[in-house]
This record gives sequence, structure tokens and C-alpha cells, in this order.
Amino acid sequence: MKYVMLHAGGMADRPRSELGARTPLQAAATPHLDRLAQAGELGLLTIPVDGHRYGSGLSGAAILGYDPKKFYQGPGPLEAASLGVSVTEHDVVYRCTMVTLRPEGTKSGFDIKKLGPQVVMDDATAGLISTEEARELIDAINEQLGSETIQFYPGTGHRHLMVWVEGKPRAVCVDPQSLLGQPVVKALPSGDGSDILRKLMEASLVILRDHPVNEDRRAAGKKPANCIWPWGEGRAIAWPSLTEKYGVSGAVVASSDVHRGVGICAGLEAAEPERVASGLRAKAEAAVAELATKDFVYVHAGLTDEVVHSTDITAKVRGIEEFDRELVGPLLTGLAKHGRYRYLVLCDHGEGAADQAFYAFGEGGGKNAGDRRFTEVDAQASKAPARDATKFVTKFFAKG
Repeated sequence: MKYVMLHAGGMADRPRSELGARTPLQAAATPHLDRLAQAGELGLLTIPVDGHRYGSGLSGAAILGYDPKKFYQGPGPLEAASLGVSVTEHDVVYRCTMVTLRPEGTKSGFDIKKLGPQVVMDDATAGLISTEEARELIDAINEQLGSETIQFYPGTGHRHLMVWVEGKPRAVCVDPQSLLGQPVVKALPSGDGSDILRKLMEASLVILRDHPVNEDRRAAGKKPANCIWPWGEGRAIAWPSLTEKYGVSGAVVASSDVHRGVGICAGLEAAEPERVASGLRAKAEAAVAELATKDFVYVHAGLTDEVVHSTDITAKVRGIEEFDRELVGPLLTGLAKHGRYRYLVLCDHGEGAADQAFYAFGEGGGKNAGDRRFTEVDAQASKAPARDATKFVTKFFAKG
């Protein structure tokens, strides 16, 4: 028996007027996902949420059997695991996001000298800055602000890391994506240790303002990355091994550093980033290849940043259709060659969203159960009570 968990990150949504009061999943053509919904069990999952600690990676931790209230410390420690950054349980790891701030009342002026009440969050991705550009900026930040206790590490795109050695874990930070168009002053770090975080953010304004990368971006009509924004903080606590608990060998296939980190923390071997970087079909091929020598594979794939942050809802529909065509279809074709398999498809709302997701669960070769589809509406119509996501893994690996 082979086992596959497919995490469709951020594809669940609400009904949209632009789509005739349908969700993007309802509007999309997804024959392969629908086939899985028809051949197995379709329903809702509840995901335990612990106050402000909600973010990327939480759903993945829960579906692999880790109670977020106990094991999920935020996306920062998971990214550290993925990037191979060595930290101890006494260090605090932050997601260090490159953002674009602007003075309130302007659309194109980005000259910020201080994080005062008139400063607004313009773009939480710094204009979807490239990894190469952001690496130069984070290196400059580390060169001037790094120390024996504070270190910055490059990640991907606008997402990077900051490690505070033996730092204070009680500072409260906010996801910058939740602040778009709003003044940032009331959302700056607060609590024990926040004074140091604020000083680092203020200092980054000076370092980044006239950096050649940002000068080039402004000249090209692009938004500058003019501030660092620490959040997603947590300590790197150890997780018990999933593979040892259930007696299976396993791998994680993901291009997201956070979800790759989820798999690594769970004891899974990680497929090399180069194997999955070229797109959805590459992820399908990597997953099938891993199953040649492994019992279990956890695959995470979501919509691109361009689609997630687009105001065009039809772009999300096209992204979902591509996900079904380029990942789910080839994955099912490859699975069929491995004989018997069990699948679980998890679909959530993405970062900072609701504490509920929906799923399809079954075994390859299951009988068609009607014309239902893999959508939020069909899952909600299920008569079965919502399941606890953290306990579903026991059912998933159950013998017989």
C-alpha cells in the first residue's frame, strides 16, 4: 500500500459575485479532483488554532497529526528547518518579510524615515520582489545589523529569516498581509522584546532606502523593498517522528520553505528543491519517483504568489484548473502504476484564514459515488460531522 497526502494550499474560498455567486473551485473545471471526491469520503476538517499563532504551515502540521496548540510555533521555525539554518530550542526564529511602506495619502512616494502614524502598508510582498534582488538586500541588512545574537538568512522572494539567539519569545507580531492599505503604527511588534524588533525595523529603513537594488526598482517603476517586517515567530521545538510512529518511510515534496519544513520536522526526507522548482508537473513526477522507494509522500502545492495576490478572481480559477491538470492528473496516472494506494486531499484557505478545511479521502479504484465535486459546497453538504484534522492521520495509516 502506498500513501499520498496532497495539500492544496489556499484554494478554498467564498462565493464571489464575479463568478455568479460560486466559489473559484465551483467555477473551475477539475475532473481529477472531482474523481477523488466521487470515489471516496468527502467532508470537513477542524483545525485547532491557538490565538495569534495562525499562519502558513499550521494546516500541514495538523493533518500530519501534530496538535498546533502544542507543536506549531509559527512559520519561522519551519522555514529554518527547510533552509538548514541551525537553531536551538532557546532561539526565536522570525519570518523576516520584505515589505513596501508608503506615507499615507500618496500612491507613489516611498521615502519613509520613521515608522510613525502616517505610514501605511502598501505591499506585503515588496512588489513580488525576486529572490535574487531580495538576497542582495537581506545580505546588506545582515552585514549592518547582524550580530552575535541577531542573524538574517536569505530565503525565497520576499520571505526571509531572522534568528534571535536566546531571544525573548513573548513579543507579539502581525502578518503584514493583514495590514494592506492600513496604518502600521498600531500593528508594530509589542510586548517583551518588541523594542529591539522595532529598532531593527527602523534601522532597515535607512539601509534599504538608497540601496542600488531599490534605486533600480524605482527607476523601472517597481515598488521598493524599503523595510523588513519580522513576524511568524517561534522557538524550534522538536516533533516526534511520524515515520517511526506509523512504521512507514516517507518524503515531502514542496517548493514552499514552510511546508518543506513541516515535512522535515515530521521526520520525512525532503525532495531536492531543484526537482520541484519548475512547476506543478515536476512536483507530480517527483512524488511518483519518491514512491518507488518510499511508502508515503506528503505533497504541498498552492497557487503562485502572482495569483494569490491578484485582484482578478478568474486568475484563481485558471490556477486551480492548472493545479488539477498539471499536478493531480499526472500524479494519479503515476500512482496507478504502483498498485494499491490511499489518498487524502486537503484544501484550506491559506495563511491567516479560517480554522476549517475540507478533504477527500479514499483508496485507488474506489467506486464512483455520484456527481459530487471537490468543492467547499459539496463538502459542507456531507452528512458526516467535521473531523479533527490532528486525529485523521490515524485513520489514514490504519491497516486493513
